[in-house]
Amino acid sequence: MKILIVEDEHKVATFIKEGLEESHYEADVVYDGKNAQKLASQYVYDLFIVDIIIPFVSGLDLCKEFKQKMPDVPVLLLTALGTTEDKLLGFDAGADDYLVKPFEFRELLARVRVLLKGSGAKHDSLNRLIVSDLELDLDKKIARRGKEVIELTAKEFTLLECFMRNKGRVLSRNDIAEKVWDTNFNFGSNVVDVYVNLLRKKIDKGNYKKLIHTKIGMGYIFDEK
Repeated sequence: MKILIVEDEHKVATFIKEGLEESHYEADVVYDGKNAQKLASQYVYDLFIVDIIIPFVSGLDLCKEFKQKMPDVPVLLLTALGTTEDKLLGFDAGADDYLVKPFEFRELLARVRVLLKGSGAKHDSLNRLIVSDLELDLDKKIARRGKEVIELTAKEFTLLECFMRNKGRVLSRNDIAEKVWDTNFNFGSNVVDVYVNLLRKKIDKGNYKKLIHTKIGMGYIFDEK
């Protein structure tokens, strides 16, 4: 597996490259957006790891470009900006996952392995997420299961997008709160459970194949079972 690392902090880039190579991945490093564009046009990569704040071309613009040209190649964004708004900007740019700095390498490696296994939702050139017979149109903000359009509130849509982008991963209530709500979220609240139950009724009710599953003591997982 060949990975392109786009990171302007040389120490961080070296840290990631050496860790990936020790884990038997092939990794190239560039320190700005222009060189990233050049290498991405010359070589085939299985994954892009992109810092948001880089010279010449921003990580968000780079992510959009990569996903337009190579929609099936996952992009992992690195950011020092950890608010929900910042994360949603990354997802809106087409990112498959994000990681907030500072991070431990083992967490990065876990994200890389999940993305490279292709366990996330499938993306296509029409900017949709598809899991089983459920389709989320990110441009038109429409959810469909089979031929039926599902009416969702803005928050339910964001929650469903979060689940679909993390298909096959167990998400704790804190994980969901951080991705869908803001950093001041009260983790003692049951608002996550309330919204998951509301979404579950709309997505899974009346369908033989359930997609939202509860992992007792751990959280939730979105998967075809």
